[in-house]
Amino acid sequence: MEKKKVSKRLYVGGLGHTVSKAELQERFGKFGRVLDVEIITRKDEQGNPTKTFAYITVSSSESDLRKCISILNKTKWGGRTLQIEFAKESFLHSPLFNGMLSQHSSSLPLEFSLQRLEFYLLKESCCFYSL
Repeated sequence: MEKKKVSKRLYVGGLGHTVSKAELQERFGKFGRVLDVEIITRKDEQGNPTKTFAYITVSSSESDLRKCISILNKTKWGGRTLQIEFAKESFLHSPLFNGMLSQHSSSLPLEFSLQRLEFYLLKESCCFYSL
């Protein structure tokens, strides 16, 4: 019986500042098909890198993704300790946001989609602050 494949984003912290997409694809490709790699480097006021992390989208079975995290989390790579976990879903990567942008996008002007997004954000922040 074949395992059901899912696509999940992983947060990978503790990366060296010179890490490449190819290196991450090779390392995480052992656990499934790497669909996307997004490397983010934070810099200080002088432009020096201070923190490098990545979001990696992997298509694999749920059990293989959990195995990936348990094997690679807290391991040393390039003199640094990796921190790996399932990424927390942000609004910009949520199905709701993608649906808001794609729904009727061909027939409605961009301003309308942005107004819907602004309304949603205002509504969410009002709910958040009213607690």
